[in-house]
Amino acid sequence: MSGLDLEDLRHWIGQSESRSELVTGAMVDRFRSTFDQEGDVAEGNVAPVMIHLCVAPPAAPTGGLGPDGHPARGGFLPPVPLPRRMWAGGAFTFHDDIRVGERVARTSTIRDVTLKEGRTGSLCFVTVDHRIESAGRLVIEERQDIVYRGADAPRAPGERPEPAAPGTHRVVVVPSAALLFRYSALTFNGHRIHYDAPYATGVEGYPGLVVHGPLQATMLVQLAERLHGRRPARFDFRSLSPLFDDADFTLNADEDGGDLRLWTAGVGGPVAMEARASW
Repeated sequence: MSGLDLEDLRHWIGQSESRSELVTGAMVDRFRSTFDQEGDVAEGNVAPVMIHLCVAPPAAPTGGLGPDGHPARGGFLPPVPLPRRMWAGGAFTFHDDIRVGERVARTSTIRDVTLKEGRTGSLCFVTVDHRIESAGRLVIEERQDIVYRGADAPRAPGERPEPAAPGTHRVVVVPSAALLFRYSALTFNGHRIHYDAPYATGVEGYPGLVVHGPLQATMLVQLAERLHGRRPARFDFRSLSPLFDDADFTLNADEDGGDLRLWTAGVGGPVAMEARASW
């Protein structure tokens, strides 16, 4: 498949790394400000759900970044020789809350590396398990699915994806450049497609800045928490198509027994991310 050496890439299976960071009131304040939330950031208070994605991100030197803003291939993640990388999906199991003032430690382990053929050619999927502890307590178990792929194939003339149906609960989000930049800063994500419009459109060929998958997942978990009055115990999600800052998008939810079925979609566009929250 396109010269990809699966056996070599699978040598990364089992590789682990650990990182930790103190969750300060200042970090929580920046997170809440990004999502227009209010709340007391005093030490000992519960930190907002999904803040763990902003804790102890990889910090590659600026000189070690590639032209797209991603760190050079290799290191913890396998050096997959495909040009585009995205967060394809995953799952969170929430066991307990993170509290302000606690040290959060994340241990990450490569679970699997697989290859598939897609519409644009070879796809390489890397599955990473994360174990997140706060002050020594297990708070979150996460499965992260990363996909590496080639450039997008051009859409056939007249081909239009089916627009997503609106949910019983629906919230319109304006994907401003400031919002995307702030989330990139929170997660120390240097990928230029999220904040550098000339690069995203002129080099990568996108119609605008790309809305982060983790940002969409965070907003859907926050919506689930608001609708049920508490954070879910389990959240599973899958990315289906990209969202851009050239149009507003929506957060949607329908009740499904005791669960919530959730999705994001550009206004008039197809489902971008689908998810399920359970309690």
